[in-house]
Amino acid sequence: MSGDPEQDYFADGVVEEIITALSRIRWLFVIARNSSFVYKGRAVDVREVGRELGVRYVLEGSVRKAANQVRITAQLIDAANGAHLWAQRFDGSLDDIFDLQDKVTAGVAGPIAPRLESAEIERAKRKPTESLDAYDYYLRGVADAEGRTREANEAALQLFYKAIEIDQDFASAYAMAARCYTLRKANGWMIDEARETAETIRLARRAIDVGRDDAAALCRAGFALARVGYELENGAATVERAIALNTHLATAWQFSGILKAYLGEPEIAIEHSALAMRLSPLDPGLYSMQTTTALAHFIAGRYDEASSWAEKAIRQGTNFLPAFRIAAASRALAGHLEEARQAVGRMLQIDPTSRISNLEAHAPIHRPDDIARYKEGLRRAGLPE
Repeated sequence: MSGDPEQDYFADGVVEEIITALSRIRWLFVIARNSSFVYKGRAVDVREVGRELGVRYVLEGSVRKAANQVRITAQLIDAANGAHLWAQRFDGSLDDIFDLQDKVTAGVAGPIAPRLESAEIERAKRKPTESLDAYDYYLRGVADAEGRTREANEAALQLFYKAIEIDQDFASAYAMAARCYTLRKANGWMIDEARETAETIRLARRAIDVGRDDAAALCRAGFALARVGYELENGAATVERAIALNTHLATAWQFSGILKAYLGEPEIAIEHSALAMRLSPLDPGLYSMQTTTALAHFIAGRYDEASSWAEKAIRQGTNFLPAFRIAAASRALAGHLEEARQAVGRMLQIDPTSRISNLEAHAPIHRPDDIARYKEGLRRAGLPE
């Protein structure tokens, strides 16, 4: 509410910390940030939000920042009838921002569940870093990290490195830097692949080492190890640790679904992807979860279902290559060759370097039979060797 659009990242960061803290309460079902943020800055009917997200309560509020002062307002609303259950205003200095986040979290959790276990409350209060400067760089990086351009990715990566330079034990910053490299790999943006792969592994292992209780850091680091470092089993185990710490973290279930598909466990992959979509039903990255479901059906030999889910992802309006790859392979193996060739044509428009020979670099599928069927489907669809 400061009137300065450049301060959006700060408010987003405050809100994300509160969401993360609340989601650590194991029995509390908390919608992920990506779906919650869809409503940011909009005048909405809380009852409609409740219906769209399938939740009983909605926490809404605002962040106002002026000079070194911060004011956070919050109110808890019953989504069924619009009744206000609780409201509070929190004022403090920027130097006390972590304490303010703690107060908001405790102030909301208290009315919802008087019998919350003290251990869960203490875990919810864990600070990501003691350095406000490092935290500021981190928040700025998060604002750009999932950008769909090479430039946004590079800008975010440099901000995470600045955060790490200030606080060398900042697990979230290491994990997000590894995430940037994972996206570089997925989008074909790596310049020196050997060097960048080694750096991804270094960052991911450091995140795991210093972030043993940080579910978000662990799931991103684990996925980076699996996707870029090809340490599938080690990466999957790390993501499972993240889920054990925070069973309501949509990103962890999303990454687990992808890795389960790669490892040849399609039914579990579908289950985990469905849970990720339930936790974040309006996620801008929904196409990725749908693509994982498509891949799982492909691995299970259900080519029509795979094609249907891949088409859902494509309809999201993205140029997400994995969705087109699965659509092409599954359509070809199902006997729909013309549609398969159309998908390959779109693939080559997006990335002219797409080939059968480099498929495993983009889809590190573990079982030989699975990757052989994938290649055969793309071969029938007309993808060059």
